[in-house]
Parts: sequence; C-alpha cells; structure tokens
Amino acid sequence: MHDFRSDNVAGAAPQVMTALATAATGTAAPYGNDPWTARVTERLCAIFETEVAVFPVATGTAANALALSALVPPFGAVLCHEEAHVTVDECGAPEFFTAGGKLVPLPGDHGKLTPEVVTRCVAKAGVGVVHRVQPAALSLSQATEAGTVYRPAEVEALVEAAHANGMAVHMDGARFANAIARLGCAPADVTWRAGVDVLTLGGTKGGCLAAEAVVFFNPAMAEDFGYGRKRAGHLVSKMRFLSAQLDAWLDDGLWLRLAAHANAMADRLAAGLTALPGVALAHPVEANELFVRLPAPAAEALEAAGYGFYRWDDGTARFVTAFDTPASAVDGLLAILRAL
Repeated sequence: MHDFRSDNVAGAAPQVMTALATAATGTAAPYGNDPWTARVTERLCAIFETEVAVFPVATGTAANALALSALVPPFGAVLCHEEAHVTVDECGAPEFFTAGGKLVPLPGDHGKLTPEVVTRCVAKAGVGVVHRVQPAALSLSQATEAGTVYRPAEVEALVEAAHANGMAVHMDGARFANAIARLGCAPADVTWRAGVDVLTLGGTKGGCLAAEAVVFFNPAMAEDFGYGRKRAGHLVSKMRFLSAQLDAWLDDGLWLRLAAHANAMADRLAAGLTALPGVALAHPVEANELFVRLPAPAAEALEAAGYGFYRWDDGTARFVTAFDTPASAVDGLLAILRAL
C-alpha cells in the first residue's frame, strides 16, 4: 500500500533533517538575523539571477495571504483561477490579510488562465467606479491545481495583460520546484523575467518539514512587508529552523532533484494507468499530480488494498506523487489494476 492522497503526506528529506539537527546546536540571533536566513537570501538571489527580498514563513497559506496583502488594498480584487488554492483552500486568509480584498475566480481549461479571460474580466469590473472593487492583482498557480504548468511565454502574456490593466502579479509556487523540473528552464524565465512581482516559494511539499518563502523580485515592494509578517504572527523567533530547511533544500540543486523524482513517479504512474482499458487522464500530467477517470470497481479495489487517493465528486481520482515515492509503490498499484 502507499498513500497517494497528497505530497503533504510525505516526510522530510534526510538532508533537511540533518540541517535541522545541525542548526539545533549552539546559539544564533533571533528573528531572521542568523546565518541560515542570510544564506537563503544569497541562494535565491543566485537561483533567480537578480536581487530579491526573501521572507521565510511556516505555511503556504500564510505565504500566499501575506504576499497578496502587499499588493492588494482593502477595496481591491485578486483575479485567480476558479480552482486556485487561494480561493478554494485557504479559508478566507487572503481576504483577511488584505483587510477585505475580494477574490474573483475565473474559468480556464486544465487549471490555467488565459490573457483573454483576464482582460475580459477587467473590462467588466467597473474600473474607476466607486461602487466596485478595483482589480489589483492577478494570482497564478505554478504548477496549477490541475497538475499542469505555465510555459514562460504563457506567463509573460498573462503578466502583460495584468500590468496593462494596473495589476500586480503574484505566483503561488507551492509546487514551483515541480514546474521548473518539468520545464527545464531558468527559474527567472517564469518569474521576474516574465514580469512576476512576487513568488511564494513552497518547500513543504517538496521535502521540507515546514518552510515556505515569500520572494519579492522588486525589493522596494517589500519595504513594509516585515511589519505585516510580524503583525500576522509569522515572524518566527527561532527563524534559523525555517531557514535551515530552505538552505539545505536549495543547496546544490537538491530542490530540483527531489521534484524531478516526484515528476518521474507521476509519469510512471500515468503511463501505466493510461495503458489500461477504461482509464483516461482528465488533465495532462506535467508535474506530480494526476487526475484520472477510473472505473468504480478499479477505485474500490485500490481502496480495499489500502492505497490512499482522493475521489472527487465528479468521479475523478487524484493521485499525487512526492519526492520520496518509491517506484515499487507505483508498480504495486498498477499490478492490482492489471490483475483486475
């Protein structure tokens, strides 16, 4: 059996745990004034090939909500995909931390937005009308909630549409590592070079214990962010324990190697599933999530055998692979379905 419900069910990478144990010895200045936090900023400046302002936090929800709070006034609107984590799975945190900003969910095939949808929404938004919330930010998920990824040209086109209408651009990168591992491009190419203003870089799903980072590509935009993070309760006193995780995760490309393994396991599972009669993918497999239409007896057989996965209301099954998913777990699942 194996639990494919989410990459959140996975543990932490051994390198991350070793780094935590090392950071636990001796003393270090609190509130981010420690060598680990400084090194994380240095690493991310090198990875993104530009100066960035970095703020570690403990959860993805905090990272997204606080990042949006730096871009959106209380009377502002955040345009996002209708399945985006910020609007479906964050319990009003973005609205809370923006002091009232409104999330505007938009449709899009396979979890992705298009410039046309964004532009059409803004045209109907009532820009300048005092009775209406004003479009302030576009939020993109990379990889998306459907397990697909935006190519650099797609991000650039969406950013152009947003900036042309006076909106900043936030990228929810809970699975950013998986997207980069799939695309094989420079991280800069789908972020600041394409015009993205702020990224929430997720480490927790990719091998960290609990560590995310809010990354501003224009440090001037982050001038007051530290106060907001403190007010929200996310200025961790022993920040070295968040930063030590990120430091180890980013060291020598570990973050991309772990993501590449998760992606490879997703590919292995997708190839095996689609070779079976009556099985079809609902979305292209481009990161580490699979959405599969399974015959009911097949889903029931997997559950009876102890395999964990989610069944959506429309009958689709979601499987998520992780940095530590063994090939034997994938092969065991496929063996049960082949026998059936």
